[in-house]
Amino acid sequence: LSVSGSAGTSFVSHATSSAAATSYGNIMKVETTGASEQTAQQDNLNYSGVRASSAMAETDLEKMKDYKSIIKNVARQKGIDPALIAAIISRSCRAGKTLKPGGRGRYDENSYGLMQIYVNPNGDGNTTKVPFDSEDHLLEGTNILIYFILRIKNAFPDWSKEQQLKGGIAAYNAGDGNIHSYEEVDAKTTCGDYSNDVIARAQWYKRNGGF
Repeated sequence: LSVSGSAGTSFVSHATSSAAATSYGNIMKVETTGASEQTAQQDNLNYSGVRASSAMAETDLEKMKDYKSIIKNVARQKGIDPALIAAIISRSCRAGKTLKPGGRGRYDENSYGLMQIYVNPNGDGNTTKVPFDSEDHLLEGTNILIYFILRIKNAFPDWSKEQQLKGGIAAYNAGDGNIHSYEEVDAKTTCGDYSNDVIARAQWYKRNGGF
């Protein structure tokens, strides 16, 4: 599948881009249109897109620094860009600021921890037995992310690594059964922008956050 670049797509210098390359693709080469208006309204922003994603990532940076060490540890172990883990944490719970005491989601009791892992009340293998802000939690969340990246890779073998990475991020939120095409990868994700917003935040953290 060949997909042309879209307006708002964000790219950076070759040096930064090379540092972002992993076996799952290069986060700095992934196309992104950034946050939707609905997502941007969380911070009362009167603009959307990559600019809004970047602003929200920056807002979360100070709190994110509390987790930088464990984020980098997990990223190194799993071969995932640490900026991507940070971006998921920013999008999912604003670096922990929107979590209830104990780590449950403010808006979804069945989501847990910094990476807002879905925990089926009837039991589905995911666990709340590890602390919500621990390295073990990030390992669990990152393993789930990798699972979905690989599911998308198998489902769409003709996509580039970067397209498969974007699809995997969308599937982390919506499930791989809801990913039907690259052009509409976020059609079923929260606010219709999950992967685009996460990617834009990750690119900001890679450029500016020390990840």
